[in-house]
Parts: sequence; structure tokens; C-alpha cells
Amino acid sequence: MKGTLTEHQRAMADRVLDEESRHRSHLVVSLSGAHAYGFPSPDSDLDLKSIHVAPTAALLALQPTHVPTERLEVVEGVEVDYSSNELLPVLQGILQGNGNYLERVLGAIPLRESPELASLRPLVRAVLSRRMNRHYNGFAMGQLREWEKSGFRSAKRLLYVLRTTLTGAHALRTGVVETDVTELLALYGFADAHALVEQKLRGEKSELPEDLSAKWRGEVARSFEVLEAARADSVLPEAPTAEAVAALEAWMLDLRRRCFGG
Repeated sequence: MKGTLTEHQRAMADRVLDEESRHRSHLVVSLSGAHAYGFPSPDSDLDLKSIHVAPTAALLALQPTHVPTERLEVVEGVEVDYSSNELLPVLQGILQGNGNYLERVLGAIPLRESPELASLRPLVRAVLSRRMNRHYNGFAMGQLREWEKSGFRSAKRLLYVLRTTLTGAHALRTGVVETDVTELLALYGFADAHALVEQKLRGEKSELPEDLSAKWRGEVARSFEVLEAARADSVLPEAPTAEAVAALEAWMLDLRRRCFGG
């Protein structure tokens, strides 16, 4: 089941998040990576992607900062990869179509969320645009290069290509951010890729047998064609409307006023 964690994994995630929450106020912490993409193996790490809200007074200081926070640690046998970005660069990235940030708000699996997240989500949906095509295409191309470096054998890297292109295509066509590739494969003509998922479930470093590798070397390009066709037929505007951007900014300014002292 998508996003399912063992009791031990959840306990380790909570330990890290309890510690990090002493240092910053999280708007949302989302479970990302293989657990959100529909192909977690027993040795998959916990990929925790967060958005935090800095005290407004700190942002108005002589040397304000939006430096992201990262933490990679093995906690009682569980690899936890935590990162958090401040609200302002996240919203700026969302306006430019940054899928990483969009997924934290709309598509990933929230482990923790503040009450403000519910009012943010419809505003983020309202600023979705075809700009996201550039992000998903670029990220998928990077994963394709990584698959090539593996000798076309890494099940994980190939699935990352398919996950990225199909998540992007679905968002462009419908305005819905779906990160679980198993929900999208058959819908976009890639039902055969469930065999790749089965291979990946065996382990993070699971390698494809030669027949699957050869098959997908010829098939993977089709996922980029699906993404490009979705951009052309998208229900989304080329760029966010001025009204939608203004509403998002008003939400942020209201939150900043309420968080002035931290």
C-alpha cells in the first residue's frame, strides 16, 4: 500500500521530526521518494520533504536567510533523509512550476501538517500552469542519464523516469498531482511497467534482467512523448493568472503577520 510504514519506521520518522520541530515551525512534512511513488522496498529510506515558516521578524533582520535545512542519518537501522525549505522560496518555486515543491503541498503523503495547509492548497491549485512541464521533463532527463550510467539495469532509476514523466503529464492534463506511478501506468499506456515495480520491490539496488532492460530501452522514450503531448493539450494556462498570484501572496502576507514573533 502506498506510503505504508512499519511501526519502527514511523517511530524513527517521528523522532527526527520531533527534534527538527524544536528548531523550526513546519507547515507540512511530506513522505516522498519511493514510499510516495508506489515502489518502496524494505531498504528504502524515509524521504521527508518539509516546508517551514520562519519567524517574520527574522526575515526582516539585517541579514535575512532562507537557507534550506538538510539532515541525512541512519536512526536505529532506518535511513532518514530530511530536508526543509522556507515558505517564500517554496511559493516562488511553485509559481515557476517546481514539481518538488508542488508535490509537498498537493501530491505527497503528509506525515505532519499545520492548520494553515488546508487554506493554502486551493490557492496552489489555482496557480498551477504549464510551466511545470520544464521541471518534470528536466528531472526525468536527469534520471534517464542515471539509468544509462547503471548500464540500463537499475529498476529504481527507470521507474523514476516513468514516475516523473507520468506525474507531470497527469498534472498537465488534469490539474491533479498524483505521485504514485502505479496509479498512472495503465492510464497512460504503460501497464507492462508493473513488472518493473515488482522488480524494484525486492530492493533499492535491484537490477533488471536483460530482457526487461532491452524492452524498456526501446520503450522509455514514449514516456517523454506522453509528457510533451500533455503540455500541448493541458487544461492549465501557460502561466499563473495575476489574480491567482495575488491571492497566494495575500495568504502569505497574512501568515507572516500572524507569525511575526515566531
